[in-house]
Amino acid sequence: MVDRLANSEANSKRIQVVEGCFGTAGQPLAIPGRVLIGEGVLTKLCRKKPKARQFFLFNDILVYGNIVIHKKKYNKQHIIPLESVTIDTVGDEGELRNGWLIKTPTKSFAVYAATATEKSEWMSHIGKCVTDLLAKSGKAPTGEHAAVWVPDSEATLCMRCQKVKFTPLSRRHHCRKCGFVVCGPCSEKKFLLPSQSSKPVRVCEFCFEQLSLGTHGGGGLHASSRSLDAYGRSNMSDDDDDDDSSD
Repeated sequence: MVDRLANSEANSKRIQVVEGCFGTAGQPLAIPGRVLIGEGVLTKLCRKKPKARQFFLFNDILVYGNIVIHKKKYNKQHIIPLESVTIDTVGDEGELRNGWLIKTPTKSFAVYAATATEKSEWMSHIGKCVTDLLAKSGKAPTGEHAAVWVPDSEATLCMRCQKVKFTPLSRRHHCRKCGFVVCGPCSEKKFLLPSQSSKPVRVCEFCFEQLSLGTHGGGGLHASSRSLDAYGRSNMSDDDDDDDSSD
């Protein structure tokens, strides 16, 4: 079915519509052989709170963005190559139901569908696309994935030292290796995680020690003991600490 749709006029028009919704800020999506499999609104568990995002599943990529005007305008386009994706179901918790994890080497996160049927359909289609891509390329499934970040709301205290209470002055930070919410003093070190960034990224003290010993696997060492200001904040900029402040 996918092969038959690849060069169809209907498929080309559908992809053009998606490109138009993202406007000039989005990347071109029409390439030979690419097919739009489906689309829909999913709730993405972001750093601050769950947020509705528009998702588009193609036979080789997963695209999502912020909803500005439903079915008309989206921004902050993200493109995820499906070859690097692994999915795992997650249990229902409170109002967050029908969810699963989308895990990649650069970023991992949870999404939730409106119904169990939608969840099943999304997971089935994503899984088939990934399987077909790997079969064609002969590549093995990706072994390493970025940690799923613990939402800010789930941590009132540093998850490492269990002592520092978060306030407007004592900020939350995320370890890029384990995804824990940690305080500044517990995350003063940086470590190079090539799958996530070309620059060393913030990690907690525990993960830094494990990475330095080689327990966590690859990566290059880059450490610094940066001074803290009067409020216990490090001199790392917000841009360094939050690669996507909206998520």
